[in-house]
Amino acid sequence: MSGTRLFGTDGVRGEANVSLTPQLALHLGMAAGEFLRQQALLEGPAKRPEVLVGRDTRLSGEMLQAALASGFASMGIDVVDVGVMPTPGVARLVLLRKAVAGAVISASHNPYYDNGIKFLGSNGKKLPDAMEDTIASHIPLLESLPRVKGAEIGRIRTDTSLAEAYAQCVKETLRSLGSKPLAGLKLVLDCANGATYALAPSILGDLGAEVVVLNANPDGVNINRECGSTHPEPLAKSTQYHKAHAGLAFDGDADRVIMADEQGRVVDGDRIMAILALQMAHEDRLPGRIVVATVMSNVGLEQALEREGIRLHRTDVGDRYVSEAMDALGAGIGGEQSGHILLPHLSPTGDGMITGLQVLSIMVQTGKSLSELASVVQTCPQILRNVRVQDRQAWRNDAVIQQAIERARKRLGRDEWLSVRASGTEPLVRVMAQGTDATLVQSVVEEICTLIETRCGLS
Repeated sequence: MSGTRLFGTDGVRGEANVSLTPQLALHLGMAAGEFLRQQALLEGPAKRPEVLVGRDTRLSGEMLQAALASGFASMGIDVVDVGVMPTPGVARLVLLRKAVAGAVISASHNPYYDNGIKFLGSNGKKLPDAMEDTIASHIPLLESLPRVKGAEIGRIRTDTSLAEAYAQCVKETLRSLGSKPLAGLKLVLDCANGATYALAPSILGDLGAEVVVLNANPDGVNINRECGSTHPEPLAKSTQYHKAHAGLAFDGDADRVIMADEQGRVVDGDRIMAILALQMAHEDRLPGRIVVATVMSNVGLEQALEREGIRLHRTDVGDRYVSEAMDALGAGIGGEQSGHILLPHLSPTGDGMITGLQVLSIMVQTGKSLSELASVVQTCPQILRNVRVQDRQAWRNDAVIQQAIERARKRLGRDEWLSVRASGTEPLVRVMAQGTDATLVQSVVEEICTLIETRCGLS
């Protein structure tokens, strides 16, 4: 690994059978199993530890699941394979079954040839960095670790019926509105040929909605392909065409949702956060009158919240950082422009279906259309550009670039309106600026990008 962390911000990711191999999955299962076995020993005698494993619809999912589960079992951990399941579904089931951990095999919104493995703690949340690093540290030691034998070897069984338990949890979030709270609504669903392909249409139908379903025929290679939350334009057109009240597009593992209104316009994560936060504040259910989002969220969200006396706290890019800030601040809502929304009072992790249902419930309760609700956010100028570089980190140590960044932040008026960060996987530096003055935003982006290209670029 040459000093590079095995785990990224969302688990271990890579191209399936190239960098993310069955051997690595086996070793991850063994290392995580050893970690969990040690934790169980510290807590004293108890039943054999149980881990739930779910996956999305990628071709490589079954292969990696078999290897990961074998690794767990070889360390004395029982495994329940819950089959194709949204990430938030695995998180919820971990809580329901009081499992010691969960594991999800998914690369979220990435193309089918990528895959990933992420672990969830007994609280249904992603493991902290320190725990992931401890698991990674076990991998080089696997040959020397004691092996369980005989009856101590873990069992692996499949139980796809647990999907219904998760579906009930999702539907329960609207229980106060009656048995058919979405009766009278016509909805378009884009399941991204991913983990919600069966669950989402069933759940929305059970809640009374008339449902038009798109991209719910996974074949292992069509997950996220020109569909889902990363390609919401077809959903928006279909929502308008079918004269539906709203559309919902999930990503491959359904921790995100992007919506579309009845006029065929995309409703992104910023607008979803505003709709939810304003309603929660109106009902006096918004702790501290604070919302947590990343530096990528548009100034329009900030302004919409400020008008109602709600503060927007910004973090670095990544739902992990949003979650950590929410815990520290006691916030009740946070998320990303991409549609990954955290509602800790309803789910231990981002849940696209639950998020979408909350917006739909506000439509029902207020009698307002989605376009009217979303109009509270007026998008301000925001530009994101990528600069290809030789060294992703060189700009950090360049005094000229750093001085220019400081000047630009002063010109924009707020530090958080300028974000300069290295890509986690590609030789790119991403420069994003936003504000209320389009000319100024354009000028700032051009200046910073030109400097980085001149001083750190490929030529």
